[in-house]
Amino acid sequence: MRPIVAFVSALLLLATAACGGSKIAGTYSNENGSIVLDLKAGGTGSLSIGGESKPCTYTVESAQVKANCDGNDIVFDVHDDGSLTGPPDSMVGVLKKSS
Repeated sequence: MRPIVAFVSALLLLATAACGGSKIAGTYSNENGSIVLDLKAGGTGSLSIGGESKPCTYTVESAQVKANCDGNDIVFDVHDDGSLTGPPDSMVGVLKKSS
């Protein structure tokens, strides 16, 4: 009986992890709209800066979105209000979810 419980627990954990990105999915932008991060359910999306869009893939780990956009790794911190911030040394700033 114990192996079955462990197996079912593992399946539930995997299902929960697989669905985790769907809460973060949406469109995020800075105040003037010049930077837009579009995260789709399933770990894909795009990052647009000044109208130039690059394809991305991403994972959600703890309170971070780890994205790879056009070969560049970018880590966004997820805040309690749902906003994202990019790396401290970048021009990304605060991105708020619009949809």
